[in-house]
Amino acid sequence: MKIATYNVENLFDLHKSGNEYKEYIPFTKSNWNRRTYKIKLKNIAHVIKDINADIIALEEIESLQALKDLRYQLKRDGLYYKYYKIANLKNTTIKVAILSKIPFVYTEEISVTSSYKYRNILEAKFKINNEDLYILVNHWKAKSGAESMRVVSAKKLLKRVKELGADKNIIAVGDFNSDYEEYKLFKRKRRLNDTDGKTGINNILGTIYYQDKSNKVKVASYKFYNLWYDIPSNERYSYIFRNKKEAIDNILVTKTLLDHKGLDYKQGSIKSLKKKYLFHGKHIYRWQVTRQYPYRNKGKGYSDHLPVIAEFTY
Repeated sequence: MKIATYNVENLFDLHKSGNEYKEYIPFTKSNWNRRTYKIKLKNIAHVIKDINADIIALEEIESLQALKDLRYQLKRDGLYYKYYKIANLKNTTIKVAILSKIPFVYTEEISVTSSYKYRNILEAKFKINNEDLYILVNHWKAKSGAESMRVVSAKKLLKRVKELGADKNIIAVGDFNSDYEEYKLFKRKRRLNDTDGKTGINNILGTIYYQDKSNKVKVASYKFYNLWYDIPSNERYSYIFRNKKEAIDNILVTKTLLDHKGLDYKQGSIKSLKKKYLFHGKHIYRWQVTRQYPYRNKGKGYSDHLPVIAEFTY
């Protein structure tokens, strides 16, 4: 079973809701129109088809309509996701969503706070070979906000994990806007440090890596293991910021998914999709928008993130 996460970078529909970023107000000088929307859908569908995950979490989807249009494009291209859901109870500009070949037992939204500064977490429960699997899709505050904002999201996620139980198969995925070793990078980003050096991903979720003498991974109850640690450090990235590679898209698992019983993570399977077409020189080939105002969509490119993929056995 293949599970993935992909920040598709601003997939807006063509309906004017009033919440759009300026460069995505449809049918204006922004050049966001049927032609550019169709190209964006086709390009993102191309990437998702290359991943061919059983379940894929998506970030930066504007609306249910945008999700349906992407799903329709995928179906036309030969990849059918029967089950889909978007976290749209809160009217944030962009939202998280999920596409799945496997039926949901249920889906629900977890409100981090009532503020529009925080996107809801989307929870989906599945039944895999008679085992429960919970997937929690996240998109935490960008680095335009201080670390305390990402800590708020981390605490809400951890609260939900404690409600579900220590023995549950839980995968937290998404764009955490936090590198897998954010607590180290943090030292260079002092303006963001309003938490005494504590980070949401590492300190709250317990993803600071450690092993015992038998070389087995130890994960505390109600904490997570970051799968990035399972592959060589030079392969751990999904984003490039100012020529520095970072892994801000993460797949985190609870200890039950590492016990070699039943539903389990397949060792060594995590990776980011690094197809040649997703790069432009040394940079990720993001969706192209002009840098000068008025911003205009050029109608080429993919996303500023790479998808992250992991496999599970059952």
